[in-house]
Amino acid sequence: MVTYSATLDVPRHVVEFLSRLLAAHRRTIGTPKRSRALGPFRQAIFVLRWFREAGCVHRLAQDAGICQATGYRYPHEALDVLAAQAPDLHQVLKRCRDQGMNHLILDGTLIGCDRVAGTNDKGNDEWYSGKAKHFAGNVQFLAAPDGTPLWVSDVESGSRHDLTCARTRTSPAR
Repeated sequence: MVTYSATLDVPRHVVEFLSRLLAAHRRTIGTPKRSRALGPFRQAIFVLRWFREAGCVHRLAQDAGICQATGYRYPHEALDVLAAQAPDLHQVLKRCRDQGMNHLILDGTLIGCDRVAGTNDKGNDEWYSGKAKHFAGNVQFLAAPDGTPLWVSDVESGSRHDLTCARTRTSPAR
């Protein structure tokens, strides 16, 4: 086996930002210091490698010197921490109105996924997208006129049409 080091093509301030969020989360849930396999900075690097490389968690965990179960838990924890920072749709729309944006871009995309259990009232698999011809989740996003992402919805089943998902997510009743 050959050991080598590599460079992660992510700006350091991004790693530090995620690291601070993870450290604050650990303080909030009362995690004792030095009780985790990786500190917040190394966990941030682990998670950003997972994002950037779309790598196999097993290999990433092996590289980090942690067990596979911890390797699966760390990205999910970081995703929850990052998701808690995201503004909701109404906050984004208010900020856009206050900034005087004259229009926004609402679009959706299908994100491929493994098969997820669940059938609709017609007996069809909810997560199978006939449009994409594979299992997928439907995600809606709102962008500024220059294309800068502002908001991303929770995932909906891939069998749902973009327009239905957009109406569900953007209706005032939600």
